[in-house]
Amino acid sequence: MRQVFMIMAVGCAMTIQVQAQKAPVFETSAKDEIAANHYLAGSNYLDYDRQLTDKPLTPSPKGYEPYYMSHYGRHGSRWLIWNGEYSLPMNTLKEAREAGKLTATGEETLKKLEAFYPTTVKRLGDLTTVGERQHHGIGKRMVKNFPEIFKTKDLPIDARSTVVTRCILSMVAECEELAAANPTARIHNDVSESLQYYLNQPWEGIVKEQGKTGDKEDNAYRQKYTHPERLMKVLFNDQEWVYDNVRAGDFMRRLFDVAANMQSHDTDIELLSLFTDEELYDQWRIRNIGWYLDYGASPVSGSKMPFSQLNLLKNIIETADTVTQTQATLRFGHEVCVMPLACLLELDNCGMAVENLDELDTYWRNYRIFPMGCNIQLVFYRQKKGGNGDVLVKALLNEREAYLPVSTDQWPYYKWQDLRQYYLNKIAAFEKEAASK
Repeated sequence: MRQVFMIMAVGCAMTIQVQAQKAPVFETSAKDEIAANHYLAGSNYLDYDRQLTDKPLTPSPKGYEPYYMSHYGRHGSRWLIWNGEYSLPMNTLKEAREAGKLTATGEETLKKLEAFYPTTVKRLGDLTTVGERQHHGIGKRMVKNFPEIFKTKDLPIDARSTVVTRCILSMVAECEELAAANPTARIHNDVSESLQYYLNQPWEGIVKEQGKTGDKEDNAYRQKYTHPERLMKVLFNDQEWVYDNVRAGDFMRRLFDVAANMQSHDTDIELLSLFTDEELYDQWRIRNIGWYLDYGASPVSGSKMPFSQLNLLKNIIETADTVTQTQATLRFGHEVCVMPLACLLELDNCGMAVENLDELDTYWRNYRIFPMGCNIQLVFYRQKKGGNGDVLVKALLNEREAYLPVSTDQWPYYKWQDLRQYYLNKIAAFEKEAASK
């Protein structure tokens, strides 16, 4: 397998090489991490509060203090979006019950689905209480981690959300904590279609052009890593009936999605134990590859999808250029923005190009990037007492300090001017290549 560790202007003729610190290699395999914490197999359904723990944040550099946060965050945990995600696996089990083909475990599983299904009525895609709680926690930790910013008197906070209700409510929950910690804060909330061009990438353009380029590979790995035989025997008492009446692979994947998203709810209903550690890992691998093909820097699908966040990156840079006082800019949207943005920013291993998808999880793990409530925080630092030294910045991916694609002698802090220029060069290279076509 060829490993691409150089920094790339992906999809462009221009390649920019930088001698920068590399994100450390994972110490534990994804398979072992998932075996120790089954919730991780949920990929984008992972409850933010069930993530892997990490080290405390590095203190501010000597003589420096944080003064500005630029943020983009995903909404919190939600119900599944499409009714069929719940009804299709439930109806398959109902048909089996009517035919007398369920085992005792199959009967128990169906009862759980039937008990939960009424909660989904007119709730599809809505924020759950778990999702609300996640954002209250994130807001509290913002204040705890950066009191120099969030406890400043008359602090301006500009908070903007996509027009989707679960994003708006996530913004409200986070801002409630910031207001509680600092009653003098001047919080401006805004929701408008006029903001969508950078808060939620437009369908036209890269998303439309690149969205299906990896379908062939995605489908191949779905088949390769789906092994439903054991589960069919656990749920159904007649395998010949299953062969004639159940699309076993599709059924397994749909049931897994329901099971994985149960962590989005305050409920005693549990379904992940239906799957073995090996099956959980395989189902996660399918989704890890699928997300990478759709929104990552995958060479297989053209490596361009991170540039779907070009407008968002431009907004981050342009907004930072206007900051003259202590303040915060908060943006709320979706994982289909956080993930490619993390790849575009080249946080840790997110922007890595991996050709051998069988080995993808050695380098790239989706549950570290975009659980429910995932967020990117860029925290800016300046010298105290009016000093005029370099502005420094550090990046937090889900509140963990991340590596960035320029050199530094004081990780996790980087000179903003170096980072800003790197991203401007990357944007210019991409736009030049796009204009030449």
